[in-house]
Amino acid sequence: MQWHADRSLPLLAVARARGAWLHAPDGSRYLDGISSWWTNLFGHSHPDIVAALRDQLDTLDHVMLAGFTHEPVVALSERLSALTGGHLGHAFYASDGASATEIALKMSLHYWRNSGQPGKNEFICLAGSYHGETVGALAVTDVALFRDAYAPMVRGAHVLPSPAGGDAAGALDALSAFLAANHGRIAALIVEPRVQCAGGMAMHDAAWLREARALCARHDVHVIADEIAVGCGRTGSFFACEQSLDAAGEGWPDFICLSKGITGGTLPLSIVLSRPDIFDAFLDDSMARGFLHSHSYTGNPLACRAALATLDLFDRLDVLARNRVWARTFTDALAPLAAHPAVSGFRQAGMIWALDVEAGAGDFSRRFHREALARELLLRPLGNTLYFMPPYVLDEDETDLLARGALAALDAALA
Repeated sequence: MQWHADRSLPLLAVARARGAWLHAPDGSRYLDGISSWWTNLFGHSHPDIVAALRDQLDTLDHVMLAGFTHEPVVALSERLSALTGGHLGHAFYASDGASATEIALKMSLHYWRNSGQPGKNEFICLAGSYHGETVGALAVTDVALFRDAYAPMVRGAHVLPSPAGGDAAGALDALSAFLAANHGRIAALIVEPRVQCAGGMAMHDAAWLREARALCARHDVHVIADEIAVGCGRTGSFFACEQSLDAAGEGWPDFICLSKGITGGTLPLSIVLSRPDIFDAFLDDSMARGFLHSHSYTGNPLACRAALATLDLFDRLDVLARNRVWARTFTDALAPLAAHPAVSGFRQAGMIWALDVEAGAGDFSRRFHREALARELLLRPLGNTLYFMPPYVLDEDETDLLARGALAALDAALA
């Protein structure tokens, strides 16, 4: 939540939610075209996830993971590791995406210290990147609105050109030159594979990360894949970084951060997956060599059970294949919007669509948001970038409403 002085957008009360729809107390409803900030992959109150949570409540609601374990966290860790082919064999749990970023950064820095290279304690991020709003996460966030207000608290990272800026080769050359000169003090590169979401849905080709991963491996620099928004099938594969693997299935990052959609949008949970050798670096009787990060609700059984139910839905419904078919339908439905004279840069990556609007003076984002609500749609542009990240469950009528309503809202906002 961001507090601001603009009172022209009153809070919208929501009494209940089902499927793709949010229902207000007055009987009005809104199709959630952004999955409530990219979390509700299967819509709201999905019966399978609800049933799993009810069952878990009768068994175990919570226990600390300090010295304890439980079946849901073990099962979830094993299933996620299996999805990486065992390349990332260990899972560390927290509650939200920014915490996952913090954990990955701390774990990388601490790994290098435990490995006898304490000077490797700086980080690289990409221009326009966003990785969260806690102090450590802000250090690798290059969105001025979030970073500048708290700059006195933040130890900044090295910001290098993004491949989404239109010159992927130039961005790779810049990374290569920087690593050649500075790898001795760099712990990790952090990147959102395929799409820099909060940075305006800026998209880049999967091949860039493959080359960047090879450069980092050559210079002993970790790669942190921030899949908080782009994971869980959002870009077409379960992990977005899968699209950057080589023909032999090699090239996994050293860390993967997950949150948002992993529980189907029901409960807060985040996970950092890491390579086995990174885990091994912390196995020691000395507390100073152990990884020092803890949350009271780490690995909460309810949240883990919701995540397991979400993974079950992926398997049972063959979601990735279904999404490929639906994505073609929705892309076709958006053709009139993409052809609008005020629109440029129409782009898609899996289940993410975005376009840029030439809106003239005024606050386009708020104007469009109001007009979308008037047409029973929840859509919130990022500045002048209109994007769609809908749940994976829209039927034909909802698909048509989302496409036609967005076009009508655009015309009204521009008028």
